[in-house]
This record gives sequence, structure tokens and C-alpha cells, in this order.
Amino acid sequence: MQNLWRNPEITFAALSAEVDRLMKDPATPTRGAWNSYGFAPPADVFETEADYRVVLDLPGHEPELIALQVEKDTLTVKSERKQPASAAGDTAHRSERAFGTFFRSFVLPKSVDGTRVEARYQNGVLTVVLPKREDAKPRTIAVQVK
Repeated sequence: MQNLWRNPEITFAALSAEVDRLMKDPATPTRGAWNSYGFAPPADVFETEADYRVVLDLPGHEPELIALQVEKDTLTVKSERKQPASAAGDTAHRSERAFGTFFRSFVLPKSVDGTRVEARYQNGVLTVVLPKREDAKPRTIAVQVK
């Protein structure tokens, strides 16, 4: 965390820009920014007729350190990206990549079947598939002609 404060002018400018953005449009999600729990990786949420998909960029994460939890109406994704050991005598001139524990939560619609959640991690991207309950899926009804 000390690297965040190496250049207070840049840090303050970034914070100021984020506050301005939130004041203009608070519904717009932050794309990969620090929150009170650490770094929140960027995510996209998609809906199809059959499911919802949450896609998170998690480059450099070990799959065994990624944890998913569905509790009531909330999906929580936690992960950790460990900082590589530096060689003795290395001096960092710039350190922009985030390391440590990452945390992100999503409120789920009531139509999600939390018992059938699936997740896959490929090429640094985590995809969580949240199937809809059968009674929540759209149905086609045939019209009978008499």
C-alpha cells in the first residue's frame, strides 16, 4: 500500500476524478479501482435467456486461490495475487500492478438458481455462469386455433 502514496499529486488527482465521476453518474461501476477492501477487478455482467454471466479480469491469479460464494442474493468473488519475490538489490522505479487480496460482490436477481452456479478460469479471465430458475425463464406458448 505504501506505493500508492509515492506521488501524492497523482493519487489525489485520481481520487478527485473518481469522486467527480461518481457525482455525475453513481450507477456507473468503477473499472478496476481500489475500494475499502483492496483492489476490485473490472467485471462485465451479461444476461441471456438461460443465465447471467459475470466475467472478471484476474490476470496472474492462481486458480486455487480464487474463491466464489453465493449466499442469499449475493455472489462474492475473492482472490489473491501474490507479488513475485524481487531479486536482492532490486530497486522499484515504478510499481503500478496491484497485489494482495481482491474482493468483489454482486447482488443477484431473484431469478438466479444459486445451487447450479458454474465457474471457469481461462487466460486470466474468470467466467461465472449463474443459471436462471426454470420458472423464471421465458416460455413460448403455442396458440391453438379452433
